[in-house]
Amino acid sequence: MVDRPQADADAVVTDLRALTQSLARYREPNHARSIVEILVTIVPFVSLWLLMWLSLHVGYGLYLLLSVPAAGFLVRLFMIQHDCGHGSFFRHRLLNDWVGRVIGVITLTPYDFWRHAHDIHHATSGNLDRRGIGDVDTLTAREYLALPRWRRLAYRLYRHPVIMFGVGPIYLFILRHRFPVGLAREGWAAWAGLMATNGAIAVVVAAMMWWIGVGPFLLVHLPIAVVGGAIGVWLFYVQHQFEHTVWSENQNWNFRTASLYGSSHYDLPLVLRWFTANIGVHHVHHLCSRIPFYRLPLVLRRHPDLADVGRLTLGQSLACVRLVLWDEAARRLISFRELKARFGADASDRAEARLPAVGLAKAPIVP
Repeated sequence: MVDRPQADADAVVTDLRALTQSLARYREPNHARSIVEILVTIVPFVSLWLLMWLSLHVGYGLYLLLSVPAAGFLVRLFMIQHDCGHGSFFRHRLLNDWVGRVIGVITLTPYDFWRHAHDIHHATSGNLDRRGIGDVDTLTAREYLALPRWRRLAYRLYRHPVIMFGVGPIYLFILRHRFPVGLAREGWAAWAGLMATNGAIAVVVAAMMWWIGVGPFLLVHLPIAVVGGAIGVWLFYVQHQFEHTVWSENQNWNFRTASLYGSSHYDLPLVLRWFTANIGVHHVHHLCSRIPFYRLPLVLRRHPDLADVGRLTLGQSLACVRLVLWDEAARRLISFRELKARFGADASDRAEARLPAVGLAKAPIVP
């Protein structure tokens, strides 16, 4: 796994305020480059989609093989939508928003609602007292041990890889994004945006089903959406769910520290870096979210000291799946196995006696 971020801080980055100011120079988008990025993503995606449809009569082997790169381009479209949500892809907010809304029809994501939730995620990431919106539900060891058995089982199921990366993306992108929980509190504008997205999706789906048929459409698009959704959830997971991430109570929480050290640098191979639009440079993104994704590699080249902060390779990231609880004493994420090794099978009965005296943050609702 990665070294502790505090060690990185001592050796590498000492003045986060100055670093943030330095990163501001990379915020200016290049409109021509942004348009090219859209074209080199949407054209191959549409081409692969049509090839999958045409290959249905050839056999399922070729058709399923084509679904993988098609899902990769769908992920890249979502990353462009993500940059639009941060207002970093174009200079004008209106242009960002409408490009994001159109892409949201393809990615099955209600842009305006997602942007609001994602802004909250950026503003509260790593804050134990403000969990529950736009993040992966994460309990502390104390909170988990204090739960009744049925809720501990629910949390274990929620954190199981099959649920998290299999069932979860289907639920998120196909069901939950149609009627997001808590939307009523956002007012009529949020509902209007959601209904407009759902209406546009319905029109596009109906038109495609009328053109090629219900069966062929589902056979082509469902694998792309499911694989793309699983990749997207995995990327979001490893960006914050790594061993030496940073969590703090509200009184000790600091935006810059949480951004740089609570977000990973997912150092992927070059091809995967391209398909994921450099979202792996997530620590820099959280520190300055207005930087377009195509400028993030330039930031690392000019600030090489940032490359090792929170660095995770593809192989190292696989171990993050087992990290499910925040250990407030050790200040790191731990696995259920580690928890059991420390406190035994009946840990819940002895939690108060054996866990260190730390503040208990309000636990997020476990679905």
